[in-house]
Amino acid sequence: MTERVDQILSWYESDPPGILSNLRRMLMHGRTGGSGKMVILPVDQGFEHGPARSFAKNAPSYDPHFHYQLAIDAGCNAYAAPLGFLEQGGRSYAGKIPTILKLNNSDSMLGGADPCPAVTGSVEDALRLGCCAIGYTIYPGSEHRNAMYENLRILIQEAKDVGLPTVVWSYPRGSSLSKTGETAVDIIAYAAQVACQLGAHVVKVKPPAADIEHDAARKVYESEGIPVETLAQRVEHVVQSAFNGKRIVIFSGGAAKRTEAVLGEIRDLAAGGAFGSIVGRNSFQRPKDEAVKLLHAIMDIYTGA
Repeated sequence: MTERVDQILSWYESDPPGILSNLRRMLMHGRTGGSGKMVILPVDQGFEHGPARSFAKNAPSYDPHFHYQLAIDAGCNAYAAPLGFLEQGGRSYAGKIPTILKLNNSDSMLGGADPCPAVTGSVEDALRLGCCAIGYTIYPGSEHRNAMYENLRILIQEAKDVGLPTVVWSYPRGSSLSKTGETAVDIIAYAAQVACQLGAHVVKVKPPAADIEHDAARKVYESEGIPVETLAQRVEHVVQSAFNGKRIVIFSGGAAKRTEAVLGEIRDLAAGGAFGSIVGRNSFQRPKDEAVKLLHAIMDIYTGA
């Protein structure tokens, strides 16, 4: 056990021992274990974007076992996926790595400006599969956001009752936002705050851009001199927006890009106080040896190794 992990767990003042045990399980697992930093492998892209777009660049990744083994070999804190992928490796990899069951998902076949994911798994499924947490996506900005919020509150309560924490993907998207607004710093900070207010134990957001979407927010950013020029400054502001840094905030890896671009972004995230990253396509779309090397480099940046 480490003082840093104990400090992080002390912030979750209303949660029962089961929640704290499972958070500790993730925080203490893998190469970053004990540091208070987390690097998670998420693989929901097959559902969200389709198999060819997700896995054709690295054909072995069509196999769900590839992702379990990648997360283990890289020493990730946890592996997150929808029901089907976790079931397809459940027996072979039981207990070898903490897992997070993603309880809602969307496909990209219909499209539309206002996404509304379907609930595709249950808290009972997570318990049956030995998961250490559930995951859920909300889309602040969608006209369907209130239904997502209400479903999430029910699922969080069900999960708390059985000792499972909740990881919330908080991705602003919808007809009320411009395309640049989806990653604007005021919107990303707002999305992190909403996830925390809904009861998220871990919040996942995208790295914030320097844009400011709402004029009302712009006035405050300017009058209060909130620094947002660099990515590190914007990340610091997003973490501050998550209960003054008292919630674990991790950042998505985003679209596939070159290794140095990935690592450059990670350095800025770490400098801003990010608790870690959740890196999918930038890892599993590479041959496994290259993916492990990249994930190790990301972990080393976060731990200062």
